Amino acid sequence: MRPRIALATYEGAPDLAPDDQLLLASLVAAGADAEPAVWSSGEVIWETYDAVIIRSCWDYHRRAGEFRAWLDRLDASRIPTWNTPELVFWNSNKRYLLDLAARGVATISTVIVPQGCGADVAAIVEAEGWARFVIKPAISASGFETYALAAPLDAASEQVVERVAALGDVLVQPFAEEVSRDGEGGGELSFTFIDGALSHATIKRAAPGEFRVQTEHGGRVDACAPSEELAALAAQAARVLTTLDEMPLYARVDGVARGSAFLLMELELIEPNLFLAYGDGAADRFARAILGRIAQS
Repeated sequence: MRPRIALATYEGAPDLAPDDQLLLASLVAAGADAEPAVWSSGEVIWETYDAVIIRSCWDYHRRAGEFRAWLDRLDASRIPTWNTPELVFWNSNKRYLLDLAARGVATISTVIVPQGCGADVAAIVEAEGWARFVIKPAISASGFETYALAAPLDAASEQVVERVAALGDVLVQPFAEEVSRDGEGGGELSFTFIDGALSHATIKRAAPGEFRVQTEHGGRVDACAPSEELAALAAQAARVLTTLDEMPLYARVDGVARGSAFLLMELELIEPNLFLAYGDGAADRFARAILGRIAQS
């Protein structure tokens, strides 16, 4: 029998993002009945699927309560879902960076400031000695309400901090200069893993005058050429996954190279663009991994 698979997406991309369309084609070619399904639609009968693969649900952070209720439904119905609801719940709040740091993962320094405590940010930045820092909601995606600010804060920056902190808990980190640096040693590295194995690597670079690397903010993505240095960084990124309670079906491990060290910035387990077009055979590998998980479920 051909397994019926839902590739969960959001209202803004009901036919899937271009990257996920590659996966759809590979699943069909591999013998599955796969189709996009909008996670927030009341018309989708999720119980009719053999598996749900969370893909481009790029509004989850704006509808966090609804998204969690949807995952609870899938979990209660025992519908095989990847990544699993347990991983997604944990990964949806950037407090997970503190968990990973406690497990020995080298991460960018991170402080979580509780909702409504924006006034604490200036004191934290001063105590840490950060000349420039990034602030964003602890539950966020795609550069949503993410700002790079300089210390000491001027009046305009104080207003930004207060507004973001009013939305919920916020993450505060030192600005990683590597992200906005062009050329060798610059940019943000993304390692895509399928079932724990490295599939391919890409590098994201911000547009001039910008620090956010997402394409919606003018950033660009390039494939990484293989090298001994890249392999060493990829091995460090792979070790991040070994600290988890379960191996994710898919993961994108984002970070910067600081000397020979890989510093984690984000572990993306919910709805990352996996840049399948940048890895030869990546979509087919992903499809095979999905079918393998279904066969084992």
